[in-house]
Amino acid sequence: MEALVKYDKGQGNVRLQDMPDPQVEDGKVILEVNSCGICGTDLHVYHDMFKNYPPVILGHEFSGRVVEKGPNTEGINLGERFSVLGAPTVICNNCEYCHSGEFMFCKAKRGMGHGVNGAFTKYVAARPDQLYATAAHVSDDISALVEPFAVAVHAVGEIADVQFGDTVLLSGPGPIGMLLLKLLLAQGIKTIVAGTSQDKDKLKTAMEWGAHTTVMVDVDDLQAVVQQETKGKGVDIAFETAGAQGSVANCLTALRPLGQYVQVGHFGKDITIPFDLTAFRQLNIKGSVGYTRTTWDRAIEIIDQGNINLEDVISHRMRLTDWQKGFDLMEQKKSLKILLYPS
Repeated sequence: MEALVKYDKGQGNVRLQDMPDPQVEDGKVILEVNSCGICGTDLHVYHDMFKNYPPVILGHEFSGRVVEKGPNTEGINLGERFSVLGAPTVICNNCEYCHSGEFMFCKAKRGMGHGVNGAFTKYVAARPDQLYATAAHVSDDISALVEPFAVAVHAVGEIADVQFGDTVLLSGPGPIGMLLLKLLLAQGIKTIVAGTSQDKDKLKTAMEWGAHTTVMVDVDDLQAVVQQETKGKGVDIAFETAGAQGSVANCLTALRPLGQYVQVGHFGKDITIPFDLTAFRQLNIKGSVGYTRTTWDRAIEIIDQGNINLEDVISHRMRLTDWQKGFDLMEQKKSLKILLYPS
């Protein structure tokens, strides 16, 4: 089968190549991939800024239909569609983090798309416990968004303490940032979205979706806007989703004393920031990485209820053979969520 493979360590070293079809095993099913989204992690693997184990098929945001099943897969039927939880494909199941449901911190963890073969291809193997069904009225493409949406649900709904009446700074209007925005707006939270002039179109989209204010930080004075919108107090919560040094500095500076800072973006390198602000303002610093199984249940329920439109998060649909164009659009910040379809 044709697959997008990180075939060796180092910068780049990604290509389309033929890979063996996965073989059905005891306790596993084979799914035919409907579509798979390009994630920032895929770009980090491309640039060798995220741990990976080549040769490995990239891609982990996907849905698919069961086309084959092995023994001990009772309750799973051929033809059923599922979103697939790829992160805990390999875990130890013995450590305190596995026992508590926090599998993201298992030292043995290897997820799809970097640690084991992922979904930028036609067929994928998975265990029944990795399969999550969305309602029949949910499209295949929206079902492929469960994984990134769960990242947003974890940050907004489980890590941060968001209260009615809060003013929030969301720094970084990329795909994950815009999913966070969807959740904040659904709760009626006054949200300031910050980006650069490269993000002009996405900032316009944020306003169309209902953001209170947007700021291009390389053109306008973000801190002046924050002071004006908060009556000189500072924002209650800042979500950093850009994974950029300047974005962190802007967030920390914008926060009021005793405010919350939530780190969602990944940097892939060391950065220099005004960290003294965390002490002088007694900030509550939180990190948000991935999700838990409970998060996936919550994300599925939100999607099934249909009160948050995710269709407009998808900006491009492409064949897998156009993967380089999709990666370039992501690098150039000219897209939201890009879905690739098996050739």
